[in-house]
Amino acid sequence: MINVAINGFGRIGRMVLRAGWNDKSLNFVAVNDVTNTKTLAHLLKYDSVHGLFNEEVSYTADSLVIGKRKVKVLAQTDPAILPWKELKVDVVIESTGRFTDPFKAAAHLTAGARKVLLSAPCKCEEDKACPINTTTLVLGVNEKKYNKKIHHIISNASCTTNCVAPVLKVVDDSVGIRKCSFSTIHAYTADQHLVDGPHKDLRRSRAAAQNIVPTSSGADLATIEAIPQLAGKIRGSAFRVPVADGSVTVFTIETKKDVTPEEVNAIFKKATVKEMKNIIQYSEEELVSSDIIHNQYSAIFDSLLTKVVDKRLLEIVAWYDNEWGYSCRVVDMLKFIA
Repeated sequence: MINVAINGFGRIGRMVLRAGWNDKSLNFVAVNDVTNTKTLAHLLKYDSVHGLFNEEVSYTADSLVIGKRKVKVLAQTDPAILPWKELKVDVVIESTGRFTDPFKAAAHLTAGARKVLLSAPCKCEEDKACPINTTTLVLGVNEKKYNKKIHHIISNASCTTNCVAPVLKVVDDSVGIRKCSFSTIHAYTADQHLVDGPHKDLRRSRAAAQNIVPTSSGADLATIEAIPQLAGKIRGSAFRVPVADGSVTVFTIETKKDVTPEEVNAIFKKATVKEMKNIIQYSEEELVSSDIIHNQYSAIFDSLLTKVVDKRLLEIVAWYDNEWGYSCRVVDMLKFIA
């Protein structure tokens, strides 16, 4: 059994616990969050997007009681002094968003954890190279590069990268990619404001539920980490839109070979039952964003939206649940690295 601790019990931390709770190979031993246990229990039990948790949830002064099991709750801001050695923690899921620099995330290793899994892309300081014990993995794309003896800090990349990288791998492996531009139309997140307010990104300073907000995406850089041969060939952007969950990526790709929509769809349909099984889902239905909420796949390929212009300009579309789908990959990844 894998002993798991969660550092940061926000949207992803809670969804990861929900997604992995009934997996008999996982033992959630602790949550570290400065919020009181009453509030943590309430937010775990009730969710505005994903509904009621299918377990009874209560709390004590220092624990969450989920079904018949207790999860210890800590409230420590310095991860280096967390009791991971005492609790025999195998993997810490780092989901605060504050320790994406692997030099800072390494504090969990100092505290006694065997592995750290970042639920975000690594962000090394500009003047430092990422340490050799750090890697970025995307399931279905580059997990074979994992070396359990060397890699102790693993980034699961972002929800968008987990959608983008598998899709681009299928295209590049089959018809080749000369150039690609993609845009993700993404649900708003906690980084935005309910009403206009200060933010370092002036567009994100505007009310999330009232605006389409152009913003940056790091998914292109993270995808290049997973698929190095795409360096210099892809760029990504993002638009945050007024929905609470459910996102979609639109890809415009110049291919190396002539293609037709039918050929591309056939390639993806085959991939979803072979190398991308459980990663990409193939759809022949007329979906909208609410239809993919609570979908466990990294990407849902929308075959009805495939277009080709002049044989080599390809447009494809993939949906993803940026919360649940990504959290399911975090669970899969922690089992893989442990």
